[in-house]
Amino acid sequence: MSSTPNNSSSAAARVRSTLAFRLTAAYSLVGLLLLLLATAGLYTVLRIELDRSTDLFLADKLHVLRTLLRERPDDLDGLREEIELESAARRYQQFYIRLLDEHGVPVLTTPGMTEQLDLAELVSRTRGHPEHLVSMTGRNGQAFRVTSATAAVSAAPAQIDTIEIAIDVAQEEGLLRRYRFWFWTILLATAILFPLVGYRIARHGIRPIEEIAATARRITSANLRERIRAEGYPSELASLAETFNEMVVRLEGSFEQISRFTADIAHDLRTPINNIRGEAEVALARARTVEEYRDVLESSLEESVRLSDLIGDLLFLARAESPLTDLHRQPVNVGELLSAVREYYEATASDGGVSLIAADSREPITAALDRPMMLRAVSNLVSNAIAHTPRGGSITLAASAADAEIWIHVSDTGAGIPTEALPRVFDRFFRVDASRSRASAGTTSGGSASGGTGLGLAIVQSIMTLHGGSAAIASQPGRGTCVTLRMPLL
Repeated sequence: MSSTPNNSSSAAARVRSTLAFRLTAAYSLVGLLLLLLATAGLYTVLRIELDRSTDLFLADKLHVLRTLLRERPDDLDGLREEIELESAARRYQQFYIRLLDEHGVPVLTTPGMTEQLDLAELVSRTRGHPEHLVSMTGRNGQAFRVTSATAAVSAAPAQIDTIEIAIDVAQEEGLLRRYRFWFWTILLATAILFPLVGYRIARHGIRPIEEIAATARRITSANLRERIRAEGYPSELASLAETFNEMVVRLEGSFEQISRFTADIAHDLRTPINNIRGEAEVALARARTVEEYRDVLESSLEESVRLSDLIGDLLFLARAESPLTDLHRQPVNVGELLSAVREYYEATASDGGVSLIAADSREPITAALDRPMMLRAVSNLVSNAIAHTPRGGSITLAASAADAEIWIHVSDTGAGIPTEALPRVFDRFFRVDASRSRASAGTTSGGSASGGTGLGLAIVQSIMTLHGGSAAIASQPGRGTCVTLRMPLL
């Protein structure tokens, strides 16, 4: 029984964490706040205008009465018309006036004023505040605005009379009450409607996101051909969909490359292992002489060395492509590095009838490089060139520097590489033609001489990438191949 509240609270928490809920809450709060500010502003303006209209009416009445008292003090009919008769002719917003002489004795009074107002209270409220409007409640609960003022009798005043005016503002107060009633009614209605409308707007707005999420859920390692159709999406989501599709394309290419890589690894690992197993099974089929066992062990050792080299190359590639790999840079004389490679491979090249030349640069070239890695990169190129250059050919190592960059060139006079194979020579396990002999093969075909793994140029490219550079290859069938390594001096 205790799990029900927990389930309810977790479900409520999930609802509150949804984007639709947050957008709905934001729409509702902002909408209600704007409506509240707008209606409150309109109410304030309406009240100010009503008060202003009342003030202007009272000021106009005072002006008329003062003019009559100053210019026609003996015109009692005119005063009576202004004070007693005009108010009686008004149906709405009635007003009441009392005229007092200098001794405080009433001269004229609007009929009904005594019944509507407590005159003693009126005097006490307006005393000390001449011509200042004061709010007051009548005997029957009506709202009044009252004021008092003095007026000179005749142009050369012999006395000063007092004018007391009260105007019934019950109509205005009723209008404001009705406004407040509709204000709160509309606010309550919108408080109910805003979340409903906001939720529909939010759901419509996030529908493309849900479609993108649904497409993303269908994408697996076995299904990378799904794409998001961004037609009709807003520009921001269309850009997101295009970016997502580009990412899936890259993932698809990476998975295909991994699949090919795995298949190539399985093939290259299986061959030496099968050779070792087959030779061992043949040797154990019957009794053998010591020499025969020695031949089997030597053959197994060769296959083991080949297998060890392959594993070493794969481990090197894995380390080189790790984002955590650090280069141990040090000042390296590039000319001396090429000379060291030439000396190491000179005997092997001589045995194959190939001349190996390290061209001297005009000026020493020094750069911050990882010396062991650069030795391996150049050695891979030279090893491939020796393996694929026929007798009588030549291999040249050269270096140059310009515009804060270094170029290392390894060129040969081999048979070259077919044009259609050039874009793939830096791929792992790619071989131009694994069955070609050395006399017919081209340079730097990814280590693709007989027995090669096809990882030579892939390792070279990885080393160049770590140094912030790149490797490029140019070849003409029948005329030779040149590989260029380019990297910054720093």
